[in-house]
Amino acid sequence: MKKVFLFPGQGSQYLGMCKDIFEFYSLAKEKFTIAENILEFDIADIMFNGPSDTLKQTQYTQPSIFLHSIIASEILEINGLLPCAVAGHSLGEFSALVSAKVLTFEEALKIIKVRANEMAKANNSNSGSMAAILGANPEQLEEICDQKGIVLPANLNAPGQVVISGEFNAVRDAIATAKKIGVRKALPLKVSGAFHSPLMAPARLPLLEVLNSVNFNNAKIPVYQNYNAKPSTEGTKIKSNILKQLESPVRWSEIIDNINQNGFDSFLEIGPGKILHGLNKRILNDFSSSYIGTKDNIEELLCTI
Repeated sequence: MKKVFLFPGQGSQYLGMCKDIFEFYSLAKEKFTIAENILEFDIADIMFNGPSDTLKQTQYTQPSIFLHSIIASEILEINGLLPCAVAGHSLGEFSALVSAKVLTFEEALKIIKVRANEMAKANNSNSGSMAAILGANPEQLEEICDQKGIVLPANLNAPGQVVISGEFNAVRDAIATAKKIGVRKALPLKVSGAFHSPLMAPARLPLLEVLNSVNFNNAKIPVYQNYNAKPSTEGTKIKSNILKQLESPVRWSEIIDNINQNGFDSFLEIGPGKILHGLNKRILNDFSSSYIGTKDNIEELLCTI
C-alpha cells in the first residue's frame, strides 16, 4: 500500500489527545518518557488533562501535536505501512522530517522546544493575530491585506480558504475590509501569535542556532516543504527551507497539487484531528484520503494491510 503521509500543525490539538494510544501501545509510553525528559514538563498531563487553555499555548501545543503524530506514524511504519512521500502543515513539517529520516525524534523535539518557546516570546513582544478568510478571490485578498501595518497571507490552505497574519490592528482592519467587500466569511482565530509573518523575526536567530546544532540527513523519500511547495531530499536545502518557513506562508494547496501532479493520489493524515483531510477535499477532485488519530483508527487500518 503506497501512501503520502500528511502531518497536521497547530490548531488540530484537543484535550485527551493520544491518551487511548498511550494506554494501549508501549511505544507510546516510551516516546512520552523521552519527550518529558527533553521538554522538562509533564506533557502527558497537559495533553490528557489540560486545562485546555494551557494546551492551546504555543509552547505546549507544538510538542503535543508532534508527539501524537510521530507515535501514530511509527506504529504504522513498524507494521509495514511506509510512506512514499511526506508533507506537514507548518509544525507538521517536523513530523514529516522524522518520517523521512532527515531528523531523529529527539532532534526534532529539541528544535520544536526552541521554536515553540521563541515563537511565543516573539508574540509577547510583537502582539499579533490571525484570521480566516473564506471565499475571497486573489484580487479581494490583495485588497483585504492592503492595510496600515503588517498583515499578509500566512496559510494558503485551499482555493478560497486563506489565513492571514500580522499586527493585531491590521488584522482587525483586514477583517472589516473583507466584510465590507462581501467576502463570504472573515473571522479571527484563537491563536497565540501572528505565525508565518514578519512578526516572528525575533525567533529566527534562536531557531537557526538549534537547527545548526543537529545534523540534517538527506531524506529517504521526498519531503514537500512549506516554503516553496516543492519536494526536497537534500538535507542542507531542507534545513534552509525550515528556517525560511518561520516568516513565510504555508503553501498547502500548492503542495497537495504538486504531490498529485507527481503521480501520488493517496493521502493519509496522521495525528490529532482531520483538518488536512478536509482541506484535501477542497483542493482535489479525484483522490483517496483518510486520517489516523486514535487507537481505533490505527487498528482498523492495520487490519487492511
